[in-house]
Amino acid sequence: MTLDDRPDAPQPTSPEVAKAKKVFTPAELALELPFTLVGATVLGGALGYFLDHRLHTHWVFTLILGGLGFAGGLREVLRRLP
Repeated sequence: MTLDDRPDAPQPTSPEVAKAKKVFTPAELALELPFTLVGATVLGGALGYFLDHRLHTHWVFTLILGGLGFAGGLREVLRRLP
């Protein structure tokens, strides 16, 4: 068994594969980040709405958890940007 036969040995990549990774990574990131921000905000707002409905409060948890969801989504977007 040589060193290249090991299952954890890095596999050689062709120049086309390396070029494709460079081209598609920013596009994938650009398509994913808006969903991350909006998804976190909607999830926080929905959870807040459910708590407001359940506890009979008036928009308190919706605003708080929606704002926390937005802050968390923004933090995740900024963390993923190079």
